[in-house]
Amino acid sequence: MCGRYALFRWTPAFAALPGFPAGQQPQWNISPGGSVLIQRQLDGQPQLARARWGLTPAWLTDLSRTPAHARAETLVEQPMFREAFRQRRCLMPANGFYEWRGTARKRPYWLTPGEGSSLYFAAIWEAYPVQDQVWLSCAVVTQAAMNQRRPLILDAEGQAAWLDLDTPLPRLHELLVSQPISLRERVLAHFINDPKLDAPECLTPG
Repeated sequence: MCGRYALFRWTPAFAALPGFPAGQQPQWNISPGGSVLIQRQLDGQPQLARARWGLTPAWLTDLSRTPAHARAETLVEQPMFREAFRQRRCLMPANGFYEWRGTARKRPYWLTPGEGSSLYFAAIWEAYPVQDQVWLSCAVVTQAAMNQRRPLILDAEGQAAWLDLDTPLPRLHELLVSQPISLRERVLAHFINDPKLDAPECLTPG
């Protein structure tokens, strides 16, 4: 399961999008429950916002149950996700994500389309009102991959279709079952195992 990812590099065009936080800092070790950037389409234009990674619908009463992941194969039917899937889709920008493999002692791996590349995870969002403020939350859509579950990564065409609220359901279903993109991977040292470390050392080769 994709439990950690990183966003530490972005283009000037991305930073020029409405909603890009003025104080945005590189994040090397993003985990569920943390504050993340999401990209939505509002009034036909892309817009960025900060959200909590852990979906929190307005009707949720048990705030200890805020899923960070939504399985692509059950997303359409599950009550927690189905309305957001139809009406509140977003993207989670990243440079890559981490994966742990092994039996006795799992080794961390860094996965990315290419060093310096950007990618976009398919995701869904919700708004949760608290007194006079509305908080945003999100969950990343995942696909089965070997013995792991990985984020559904969309190309430029898929990103546009995912964000467009007029995209027909059959097209959205095609995206949910699309073939995973090719990723480069390298084994890392164990610095990333520390959830409190948020620095370039997270990518130290193993």
